[in-house]
Amino acid sequence: MQNSFIIADSNKCIGCRTCEAACAVVHSGKDFFYKDVEDINFNPRLNVIKTARVSAPIQCRQCDDSPCATVCPVKAIDNENGYVSIDKNLCIGCKSCMVVCPYGAVELVNQYDNNEQIFQKNLKTVNTDKTIAGLKKRVVANKCDLCAGRKEGPACLEVCPTKALKLITGEDKKS
Repeated sequence: MQNSFIIADSNKCIGCRTCEAACAVVHSGKDFFYKDVEDINFNPRLNVIKTARVSAPIQCRQCDDSPCATVCPVKAIDNENGYVSIDKNLCIGCKSCMVVCPYGAVELVNQYDNNEQIFQKNLKTVNTDKTIAGLKKRVVANKCDLCAGRKEGPACLEVCPTKALKLITGEDKKS
């Protein structure tokens, strides 16, 4: 089974970031519109890049031969069911996947569980005066997962006002 992925038409994208907001809302499981801003875990799995001439979201291409999965030292990245997924509980935040991604689609984000920040065990941060500031926040790899498990499919496709995003399936790639 070949992986599917989303591609943007930069001639249609207006850089509104609606896709980012939809992604963050779907993956947070919370209603952003009735929450205190301080409580929001806003981690979209795509990033809109804007220049003077062009704008488009950078998203994982769900590579069939995913270099991120190949290089992951703890095998936290898997390529099955038509997309590349990250097991955030296994991820150690080493950044290897970020380095090898040819699209720049992987980033590190703070890990949350039920909207609570998770901290590294036995790893502390230090102030400039060498005093201990507290535990270090746990960071994990983050990337597009095509809204896996969402019956309507990827939320970004649904909300794009200019229809700049398109889902490319394995069948599309064959033709």
